[in-house]
Amino acid sequence: MFERINLTSLRLFVAVCEEGTLTKAAAREAIAPSAISKRLADLEIALGVTLFVRGPKGMALTPGGETLLHHARQIILNAERIGVEMSEHARGVRGFIRMLSNLSGIVQFLPEDLQSFLVTHPSIKIDLEERPSAGVVEGVAAGMAEIGICSDDVETQGLRRLPYRADQLVVVMRTDNPLAGRTGIEFRETLAQDHIGLHAASSIYTRSLIEARLAGEPLKLRIHVPGFDAVCRMTQAGMGIGIVPGRAFELLGRPMGLTAVPLADAWGQRMLQIVTADRPLSPLGQLLVAHLSQSAH
Repeated sequence: MFERINLTSLRLFVAVCEEGTLTKAAAREAIAPSAISKRLADLEIALGVTLFVRGPKGMALTPGGETLLHHARQIILNAERIGVEMSEHARGVRGFIRMLSNLSGIVQFLPEDLQSFLVTHPSIKIDLEERPSAGVVEGVAAGMAEIGICSDDVETQGLRRLPYRADQLVVVMRTDNPLAGRTGIEFRETLAQDHIGLHAASSIYTRSLIEARLAGEPLKLRIHVPGFDAVCRMTQAGMGIGIVPGRAFELLGRPMGLTAVPLADAWGQRMLQIVTADRPLSPLGQLLVAHLSQSAH
């Protein structure tokens, strides 16, 4: 089966999925529609699965086609990554380290820690991808990255763990907010106000929902935003208050003229951790984990 599947066929399949018709896909890929049709037919024969339902308004994916689309995009991405990394090796790069990190790690600590690592190891490249903490754990467990940075309140599925950095959450608000100027605030005291929430998969937003439920009050969510900078910007515009890590506030919120009050609840004190799979790291991975651990101390 797999000997009859090649990257060109997968690329054309993805093009048809994204464009919706053979004609548009052919124009995009600079190939005759009949050639694409032949490739798709061969692909269906090789896989033994019908990939499309062909209708008057275009081509709709079957369940088998949806599954292939997911894998085809990943295969094409990996093939492109191989090309990039091989060209890097040809220019003298000694190796790659793949990392996953939650947003807190990327915004607050990794820029300086990775920069100091690369100063002493200039021939190494780091591939860093942002994911929510649960996604970091899943990615490292699945072998998509050697090293992950996530909060310590997620289930780590048997991964090895090392402490990384302390992380104090704060409630960010405008200076004219009635809560401004406090030395600390409990989360339940914020529930009377509109909240600006991070994306639904973030550990901060998930914990906020849990704590609101425990307090017996609804979380008045005004809007979801993708990052800490957006939380601060929406707060600046008067849309509500938000919860972000303290160092992220210092970097992003304070320059906007905002203020912040530390979250007094126990969950406001977090620890970020380094996670790795329960198998030997590569020599380069060992170097980076040792550097991150030393930076934490």
